[in-house]
Amino acid sequence: MGNDGMDTWEDIHRMLDEAAAYIKSRVALEPTIGIILGTGLGSLVDGIELTGTIDYQDIPHFPVSTVESHAGRLLLGHLRGKPVVCMQGRFHFYEGYSMKQIAFPIRTMKKLGIETLIVSNAAGGMNPHFTPGDIMLIKDHINFFPGNPLIGPNDNNWGPRFPDCHEVYNRGYQKLAKDVALAQGLRLQEGVFIGLTGPCLETAAEYRMLRRLGADVVGMSTVPEALTAHHQGNRLLAFSIVTDMGLPDNMHPCSLESVLKVAGEAEPKLRDLIAGCVEKM
Repeated sequence: MGNDGMDTWEDIHRMLDEAAAYIKSRVALEPTIGIILGTGLGSLVDGIELTGTIDYQDIPHFPVSTVESHAGRLLLGHLRGKPVVCMQGRFHFYEGYSMKQIAFPIRTMKKLGIETLIVSNAAGGMNPHFTPGDIMLIKDHINFFPGNPLIGPNDNNWGPRFPDCHEVYNRGYQKLAKDVALAQGLRLQEGVFIGLTGPCLETAAEYRMLRRLGADVVGMSTVPEALTAHHQGNRLLAFSIVTDMGLPDNMHPCSLESVLKVAGEAEPKLRDLIAGCVEKM
């Protein structure tokens, strides 16, 4: 399993227990919902009534985010009356982390008690009916990563050796999100997310290929976290903010600054949508 120290499930459980014990020693809260905030989406925490905040670097065995737009903090508190744990910043394969390391925070949140995971990301749009600033409900994904967080020994107490992926993204929650969006007057797109390693953005030829494979947006995260959550029995709800368009016949330069600008402008809509969903969960 690489040099991340996670050689056996005995090792993994020991590390998870130490991480969870530290978090519990700092914040007396038992969350039922976990939330992961992606690039440019850190201020979604504004609606959370915080009980405590912990820097990733202080949590035993936790990776540390190296992306400048990710704050790298674990937040615990209440959102619309529901106890939540929120990752303000995530970990990516392109940062050099193994799939097991990317999965570790999701496993830790399970140890803390979460039953539901809500994931958000910034993604490049490929569906010509989308525009920058749109929010897309993820109804399915395509795994284009060169690996899977479930490779290696399996602990049957956590999840099956061969998870059935006919419904990774909970259909009941998808309907809930559509209902909340309708009530809020929000145009909510829906589609398929495809996950690639990055950190390069895609070429025109790659965008054309990915679109033909059936993807509506492309990003560099979410799939490993989704597979981990699904394996351990969490219900999953996920959204992408479309921050730029990868239309192969109409390509334009794209910068991190422009991605963050669009994500920031769309963020209040996603914040209200997630809060509305949490309230009704």
